This record gives sequence, structure tokens and C-alpha cells, in this order.
Amino acid sequence: QVQPVESGGGLVQTGGSLRLSCASSGNRFSLFTMTWYRQAPGKQREMVAQITSVGSTYYTDSVKGRFTISRDNARNTVYLQMNSLKPEDTALYSCNAKRPPNWIDYWGQGTQVTVSS
Repeated sequence: QVQPVESGGGLVQTGGSLRLSCASSGNRFSLFTMTWYRQAPGKQREMVAQITSVGSTYYTDSVKGRFTISRDNARNTVYLQMNSLKPEDTALYSCNAKRPPNWIDYWGQGTQVTVSS
């Protein structure tokens, strides 16, 4: 059973940094595509950053140059380094894992990030 577990959220001032972690149980973590999503109150969930099994990365435009996604396959963990945080980054950040051949979505419970102005 695959179960992502997020950590690292909290309250930070504008311009500050946080590093989120997502540790995932299950076998063959290296084959997973890992994606960070976020959802702010009253808004739709949006993809923030993604890293594939071969290390390709993708970012939504609003976080490019500020956020960095990375993975440590030996630790079954993916990270999201968030710098220069803005109040509009405030949201519940959730980790998604999926891999071939079925590409079933596995979700964590999320970790809250709050950026004060």
C-alpha cells in the first residue's frame, strides 16, 4: 500500500522559506512520478511542482524561480524547497504519487503553509 505523508508546513513571514517533505511507503519509489499540489480556501486545487522517475521537473508559472522540487529515492522522499514565500502561497499542500502501469493516484493528507504579510 502506498501512503504519502507530508510534513514541514507552518507559519512563515513574507520572504521566508520552508521545506516540505513527502515520505511515501510502498515499493519501487523510484518509479513514481511525484507531484505537489496546493489548495487555498475557496480556490481550486492546482499543481505546484512535479518530478518524474527520471528527474524531469515541472513548475507552475507562479512558483518558477522560487520553488525547487527534488527527490531522494533512497529515503522514499520528495522535497519542495520554497523560498521568497508570498501571502498568495498560503494553502494546504498535498503530495501525490503515481506510477505505471496503472497510474493510480495516491494522496497524502496535506500540510498547511501560511505566509503572513
